[in-house]
Amino acid sequence: MLDAIAETFPPEWKVSSPELIAETVTSRIIKVRLDDGSPAVIKHLTPLGMREELGGTLYLDWHNGNGCIRLLAQHGNNLLLEYAGARTLLDHLNEHGDEAATQIFVDVFLRLTQAKRHNRPFPQELIPLRTYFASLFKKAGADRDRGINSQFVDAAAIAEQLLSDQHNVQPLHSDLHHENILHGSRGWLVIDAKGLIGDPMYDAANMFYNPLDRDDLRTSERRIASMAKTFAQAFDRDIRTVLGFAIAHACLSASWHDEDDNLAEARRSLAVAAAIRGVLAEFGKITG
Repeated sequence: MLDAIAETFPPEWKVSSPELIAETVTSRIIKVRLDDGSPAVIKHLTPLGMREELGGTLYLDWHNGNGCIRLLAQHGNNLLLEYAGARTLLDHLNEHGDEAATQIFVDVFLRLTQAKRHNRPFPQELIPLRTYFASLFKKAGADRDRGINSQFVDAAAIAEQLLSDQHNVQPLHSDLHHENILHGSRGWLVIDAKGLIGDPMYDAANMFYNPLDRDDLRTSERRIASMAKTFAQAFDRDIRTVLGFAIAHACLSASWHDEDDNLAEARRSLAVAAAIRGVLAEFGKITG
């Protein structure tokens, strides 16, 4: 399989030593060597990946290496990418603790959001954040029609309020978490962007929801409150907005699991949302 994929690499890229390091339904990640011997990555997109992940190239182009990997070249369904390193932020969390990992995220996030200062025009093809929330609004609508005042209904109301009053709108990664932040020769960089546009607090929201296998962290109200206070101060945003996006994201994830009939994962997502809602209750209504 790897040999067949390698045959699709353009000769002008002059890559060698292909090594498959990850495979998902949307792509195969292949580490290669460039002509000068330095490492790089080729992301070989599947048909699903071509539909869902090409927006990430627009995000990378817009950032131009500021806080994220560089897109070196593109040919068909092959993306030649900067090698970010092998150490993830999850590795750092496991060795140094959650607070240390959160501080690194803050530093990376500030670099990403400050890219707007370069005044480059936004790519027109990025997906609006409101469009991305379609599954949550659909699930909430179905529950309302059945007379069920569910977490989805509550989260949809929060999302509607936040999406109607977005601030500092810019390109978004949309899947920013501990395993998509890697350390290498240029420090900490993000990978695997999807490509949305909207309020950057949505990109911070995913950190409350991760790491995925650490429910002890994800549902800890103490951790949620601490992280929200850190983000509110570092990003100069109202803590209720930070928590609101976190609730909306957790319930959006639950709505996707619900669509896939993965009820166990939907319940886990809703448990995260409930814990965040408990913290938000201490601060009053969201004001934007």
